This record gives sequence, structure tokens and C-alpha cells, in this order.
Amino acid sequence: MSQTATDTSPAPPEAEPRRTRGRPRKTADERDDGNRRQELLRAAARLFRQQGFAATSTRDIATAAGMRSGSPFYHFENKESLLAAVMLEGMQRATGRQAGAMQAAAAPGTALSARDCLRVLVRSHLEVLLGTDSDFIPVMLYEWRSLSEVQRQAVNELRREYEAVWVPVLQALHDRGELQGNTSLARLMIFGALNWAVQWYDPGRKASLDDLAEAALQLFLKERA
Repeated sequence: MSQTATDTSPAPPEAEPRRTRGRPRKTADERDDGNRRQELLRAAARLFRQQGFAATSTRDIATAAGMRSGSPFYHFENKESLLAAVMLEGMQRATGRQAGAMQAAAAPGTALSARDCLRVLVRSHLEVLLGTDSDFIPVMLYEWRSLSEVQRQAVNELRREYEAVWVPVLQALHDRGELQGNTSLARLMIFGALNWAVQWYDPGRKASLDDLAEAALQLFLKERA
């Protein structure tokens, strides 16, 4: 029977809006803040690498990012904390790129050889150092002494996580007779040699990153007898 105009029965309650699962969506302002922070990090990384930490001002960074001179202080306490953030961002990017490279290289149902694993790791590291948007890690190599002890500890924690992936690979190569000497020292020497490429690599020499990776393996490893 339909409800008449004189019906005084209470109307049914309005349905509550459905709650979304997971984290709430970021507001436009929050997304904008995140984008601006990334713009500052990219600008700072580029200038710290090109000019050096001491010679770069926060005004320089703000200008390069297309912001007002005081904008960096909205996101970072001072220039030193911005430098630490650049290094942390660099290590996070490097770790993510390395994990993606290892996953992409592994064919379903098959395992990479230790030599192939090292090739992937070396190639990924060279991409971090010399590829596009590659200012972050070189800044860490150049400006390490500008960090406080606490900041160094935070960066070192990520660095150890990044390098931990290399440890079983190098040990497997050592067990197979393809890598001689102490594996811990070998890891340090390998990273030292690869990191130095930021000083001399010239894309105009026609050597690709694949070429560099293969040359590195020939230098570090010997063929199994």
C-alpha cells in the first residue's frame, strides 16, 4: 500500500556512504606537496653534483625547481637535511631498480646462474650511476663527509640492504672458482671500480652500459676451469 500525504511513519534511514578499503586517497594539496618535494630533491641532486654541496645555496635549489626562495624550508629543516634526503632517495631508488632488474631477468621456472646474476647487478648499478636521472648516488659519493653521524647511519642502513643482495652471488662465484680472494674485499673492490665510472664515463665513446657491464665481468671474474 503506498504512503499517503498524512502518513507519519518515519522515513527509512539514509544509507551510509561506503567506506573505501585501504589508505585514504591523498588530497590534491597532499599530492602537490609530494610532487614539490620530489622536484626539490631532483633539483638539489643535480646542483649538488654539478656545483658541490658547499657552493649550492637553498635559493639556487628553489630557483632550479621553479619555487620561491623559502620553499625548501617547508619540506626540509635546512640544506644539510636536504642533502641527507637526496642520498636516502638515491639509495631507495637504487634498491628498487636492482630488485626490478633481478625480477625481470629471471625467467619463470628457471634460476639464473651466479655469473648471470652478477651481470644483472653490475648492469643495474651502472644504470643507477650513469643512466637517466642519475645524480642521486654520485652526490653520495662526492658529499659523504658533509653528513652528520646520525645521517650517515641512516644512509648506511639502506646501503647495507642494497649490497646484501650481492653477497650470496659473490659467494656462489667464489665456490665455483670464478671469483678469487676474500668475497667481502672483492665486493668493496667491485663497488669501488664501478663507482669510479662517474668520473670518466663518456657516452660519446660509443660504449654502452651493456658494454661496460660485460667488461666489468671479464675484469672481475675468470672462466671456470
